[in-house]
Amino acid sequence: MNLKPLLTAITILFFTSIAIAQLPYTERGLVERLENFPSDFVTPRHIDVWTPEDYDQSEKYPVIYMQDGQMLFDSTNTWNHQEWEVDETLSQLISEKKIKPCIVVGIHSSKTRHADYFPQKAFDILPVDIKDGYMPSDSIKRMSSRFPDGPQADNYLKFIVKELKPYIDTKFATIPDSTETYIIGSSMGGLISMYAMFEYPSIFGNAGCISTHWIGGYHDNENPVPAAILHYMNKNIPEAKSHKIYFDHGTTGLDSMYTIHQLNVNDAMRDASYTDDKNLLSKVYDGHDHNETYWSERLDDIFLFLLNK
Repeated sequence: MNLKPLLTAITILFFTSIAIAQLPYTERGLVERLENFPSDFVTPRHIDVWTPEDYDQSEKYPVIYMQDGQMLFDSTNTWNHQEWEVDETLSQLISEKKIKPCIVVGIHSSKTRHADYFPQKAFDILPVDIKDGYMPSDSIKRMSSRFPDGPQADNYLKFIVKELKPYIDTKFATIPDSTETYIIGSSMGGLISMYAMFEYPSIFGNAGCISTHWIGGYHDNENPVPAAILHYMNKNIPEAKSHKIYFDHGTTGLDSMYTIHQLNVNDAMRDASYTDDKNLLSKVYDGHDHNETYWSERLDDIFLFLLNK
């Protein structure tokens, strides 16, 4: 039995069932919202797709997937009234011909953000008592647990790779190759962006990990999480010649806890033949704290390094 026509029909039905709304708030370019994007792997969530000025469906564009998509474009609709200013920064860099025009896919986070973003294979090697702290058995405690249904990072990445990316590559003028596919996030979003490149190196050739939350929680006293993440990374670092990765952190607030862990990660990447300023960049921003205002100030550096071929 030839299943190809049936699968094609199912795919078309899936793609055409997604509601699309044009959002008015972008400063430059165009943002379209894919409302409550359906998934067999994670809870439905909005996807905001930014296309640059003079976007031409007959051309082909690199694609940047970004975590916490609701924080990228419009401070009037964010919980802390801050934003990344992605559209303004990219538009300026493109107009100055410092980078090629590109598309941004902003993936909104949900109530399961921590579970979605915590690298699952690193979680699996944590001691049982630490896992219990994330997944308490008591039903009342479970209501406030960061992982009410266990870690979901593997399902979250399946959502991006098996559902979202095929849709984006079908509906927009993309370059689907890994060399032109980027994934970027901050804090826990930095962790999942690293994990995405490490788990799917043939899909994501480039990752930006901003103020990466190596500690996993909110303290760093006798915390085994950074060691578990580093152990996972050492076992799964993608081939250096075909990948590029960016790291950074500030020096105040939550970011002040990241320094030693980031240094260990840098050493691991260099041991795997990543070269500073070529396919590895790790920066420290003195005085920067853990929020979108500071992250927006770093966007030039992030985009110039990752998208400069």
